[in-house]
Amino acid sequence: EPPERLGIVLVETTWKPRQRAYHKQKLAMVLASLRHFALEQAARGVAIDHRVGEQSYGALLREVVRERGPLRMMKAAEYELRTDLAGLVAEGGIDVLPNETWLTTRAQFDATFPDGPPWRMDRFYRRVRRDSGILMEAGKPVGGRLSFDAENRRPWRGEPPAPTPPTLPVDDVKQEVARLVEERFAEHPGRLDVASLPSSREDAERLWRWALEECLPAFGPYEDAMSTASRGLFHTRASALLNNGRLLPRRVIDDVLARDLPLPSQEGFVRQVLGWRELVRHVHEQTDGFRTLAPSGRPNHLEARDPLPPAFWGEPSGLHCLDHVVSDVWETGYGHHITRLMVLSNLATLLGVDPEALSDWFWIAYVDAYDWVVEPNVLGMRSEEHTSELQSRSV
Repeated sequence: EPPERLGIVLVETTWKPRQRAYHKQKLAMVLASLRHFALEQAARGVAIDHRVGEQSYGALLREVVRERGPLRMMKAAEYELRTDLAGLVAEGGIDVLPNETWLTTRAQFDATFPDGPPWRMDRFYRRVRRDSGILMEAGKPVGGRLSFDAENRRPWRGEPPAPTPPTLPVDDVKQEVARLVEERFAEHPGRLDVASLPSSREDAERLWRWALEECLPAFGPYEDAMSTASRGLFHTRASALLNNGRLLPRRVIDDVLARDLPLPSQEGFVRQVLGWRELVRHVHEQTDGFRTLAPSGRPNHLEARDPLPPAFWGEPSGLHCLDHVVSDVWETGYGHHITRLMVLSNLATLLGVDPEALSDWFWIAYVDAYDWVVEPNVLGMRSEEHTSELQSRSV
């Protein structure tokens, strides 16, 4: 359709941040991205209906449906949002279409696991690599192996130098959003850094160019490394932009395949986007947000019930690894998968922390965290007989 025949409804509501105390950087990124997207589409000639309020998405959209008639929407990734909109969908107010930001289908997931769990990453990854032809030649994986994970575990000792993320332009939209977040959500945790806030299309493109040029050549070998000298090492930090739709997964995979990169870096990146990211969203949807796995509710097979210790909210614990990682999270809203898994999740397991409390903490603290990606890692890791070989990964 030509832009002048299109219309987009955008909802901006304080209902979302009232559900949990999201990191200020996360709130600012979501809101600034929405406003920049509205301006970009309006500049193309698309009609924009921008609704602002304090009610839920469903309540605000119900008003739009009364005024304009039924709406069309791609299927929401978040269980929480699907639940909020379920009544309006059932009434015919919203026509739900397939979500075009995913790379795989429910049919592929079901064909991989016809007998149900355990849901194994390697089985699903093998199928979608074969189906897509990505990194395949004559039906066989490029390089002779499906995964180069064994070569992606080198320790980083300072060489090659870890890249520094680019500083992004500070525009009027970002400044306005920053003021709103600091004023209306002053009690929320975390530091808001406007100069590292990717929200416009230009921001996303600039960050992605940096990732391709500075991070991905060395991403593979040091994918599982940790260091106090670098927060992200060679991780691209693209996950937040993928999860809010600013970057599309097929596009980033194509860009990575088009570059002259070492095969372990190419395959390592593809495995996270095409394999792990797609697997966990299917598992989350298949289990209704992990609500159908246990007769008494969501799984907690270790029967861990303790609350999160104050150290996760920034109070010094005396454990340098924990305090350093937590400080980085509240400073930036980011951390790569090894600090999430080997430091935060591992210590929470040893302390007997309630997995739902830990899941909510991740959802609050990270700019790239949503229920479909957090809960398979936290709740799923605690129910191994169902979710064997689910892995915590970020790019």
